Amino acid sequence: MTHSVPDYLNPIQWHQAVAVSRQECARIFRDGGAPQDALKAFGLNAGDVATWERAVDLIATEICAHPMQRAA
Repeated sequence: MTHSVPDYLNPIQWHQAVAVSRQECARIFRDGGAPQDALKAFGLNAGDVATWERAVDLIATEICAHPMQRAA
């Protein structure tokens, strides 16, 4: 898995997104799913993704693509 943080992201945000992505992929794996199922759960095109590592990276990228609302 790529442990380098994309240049355009806050490192803390990236590491948190990867942690959430791993957690969700583990849940889907535990339920008998495939990496493609994890991507579909996040509304991503499953395409030719064959590994969990790639699925985790793509989901983390998707999480970081949308700014989160700040709590009051």
